[in-house]
Amino acid sequence: MLPKMTGVFSDDIAIDLGTANTLVHVVGRGIIIDEPSIVAARFAGGEREMVAVGAEARRIVGRTPEPLEAIRPLRDGVIADFVATEFMLRQFIRRARSVLGLRRPRILISVPAGATPVERRAVTETARYAGARAVQLIAEPVAALLGAGVPVEEAAGAMVVDIGGGTTDIAIVSFGELVAARSLRCAGNAMDEAIMRYVRRRHHLVIGEASAERIKIEAGTAAALANGLHADIHIRGRDLRRGRLKSVVLGPPHVAEALEGPIEEIAEFARRALEDVPAEIAAGICERGIELTGGGALLDRLDHELGRRLGVGFTLAPDPMRCVIKGTAMVLEGTAGSDHLLMASDL
Repeated sequence: MLPKMTGVFSDDIAIDLGTANTLVHVVGRGIIIDEPSIVAARFAGGEREMVAVGAEARRIVGRTPEPLEAIRPLRDGVIADFVATEFMLRQFIRRARSVLGLRRPRILISVPAGATPVERRAVTETARYAGARAVQLIAEPVAALLGAGVPVEEAAGAMVVDIGGGTTDIAIVSFGELVAARSLRCAGNAMDEAIMRYVRRRHHLVIGEASAERIKIEAGTAAALANGLHADIHIRGRDLRRGRLKSVVLGPPHVAEALEGPIEEIAEFARRALEDVPAEIAAGICERGIELTGGGALLDRLDHELGRRLGVGFTLAPDPMRCVIKGTAMVLEGTAGSDHLLMASDL
């Protein structure tokens, strides 16, 4: 168990190790890193050399004389490439230590609620290899609930749906005790893939992940009716039938249709979690409503659409993309009184 370290000169670090972005919080200094979970690597002579991470990696890929490949070392919220993850963590920890001094830090890392013992062990070992002297884990949705400002010690039933890049995580807490925590591997990336399939099926057009993500951000909505905040978006891709570039226009209703599958899967996931808890806790959740956090929660009208499908009110948390790191930091600093909510690291 990590001791409570609240002083300005503490060497403790909180990390939200996400599929899409990694955030690093240093005790006493706040969030000092919020960058993409990307590693840039070059390949020569059959060997791979990693050269940059985060924002720098995204900036240089495709913009240098030598070919570089962008590697996403995490998939569905867990480590897919151990070497690249260790390199990325080592660089981020090194930058954090530049403001801490020479001591190796103690680290609290958030992971998906459904991470297996093997996956938890992989995260712990990777962080230790990257320079941590002690590592502990917390479930992402538990951290999100705390970071959203929900008074979990007082609530008869509190529930969060945290939609990240690789996973949607749910936590249910009652009077400070964790009742349920689970993960679904359907989140922001699945939405991007659904848009790619939709464009391919309806317009016979091949687009990449970056274009799909841009469509989601600029014209995305969970409801079939546009709210006037998003304009149509023009996209270009390769026509499957003619093999040449073609442009099409997509609007919010088209994106809502494309996202029907992932949104229904997330709604059903939340519905099952709510049905599986005792009636008294479920009643408390229905009265309080469900917190919605994570980058995927920013999809226009998603809170309204999930509420309509479940018959329970959803509240979009303030600064939803940072709820997990905020909650992780609260536990690390001892201000949340929630050390009992930490996960076993399986080491």
